[in-house]
Amino acid sequence: MMKFCNVCGSRLVERVPRDDDRRRHVCSDCGTVHYQNPKIVTGCLPVWGDSVLLCRRAIEPRKGFWTVPAGFMELDETVEQGAIRETWEEARARVEILAPYSMFNLPHVNQLYVIFRARLTDGEFEPGPESADVRLFAEQDITWADLAFGTVRQTLTFFFADRASGRFPLRSGTIVPGKNGFRFEAGPDDQLRVAESPRPVGN
Repeated sequence: MMKFCNVCGSRLVERVPRDDDRRRHVCSDCGTVHYQNPKIVTGCLPVWGDSVLLCRRAIEPRKGFWTVPAGFMELDETVEQGAIRETWEEARARVEILAPYSMFNLPHVNQLYVIFRARLTDGEFEPGPESADVRLFAEQDITWADLAFGTVRQTLTFFFADRASGRFPLRSGTIVPGKNGFRFEAGPDDQLRVAESPRPVGN
């Protein structure tokens, strides 16, 4: 939570600014409005032959669980550049971006996930600083309970279903906390309507 203005250093207060309809952090002295916006997470689902590349996390949250290479966008980069960078940082893998594939809203943590289908360019990879292990997995070898996040579970669920049909539409939806875990609510044009993810999948 912000406490001080990054323009003049005065204390911030929460109030609805003029011509606005939401409570914001507003400087009590200079009047600067400090907007807080969702963060964008970008990453890849790298494919090599019939297998997908996953990383076992070496850091929290969800240390020891498997994920696709992904992370927060940096300044001065596109989402594609961020996805390629994260894949190199976490898996030391070079990829060719094929197309945007999954886009998930996570309003409970103020994040938007954008995952691209990608192809490994040379089949080489190794763990980066944030990964304890990196492996290629065939569909039948994935232990679904060991996946780190609901976004990863949902992306893989879509991918294997789409691969069987030979079509890879853009998949979208919202992951929200549910009674027994985190629930996926599909976008209006998505045919795979609902999937349940048991706790503690999180985001």
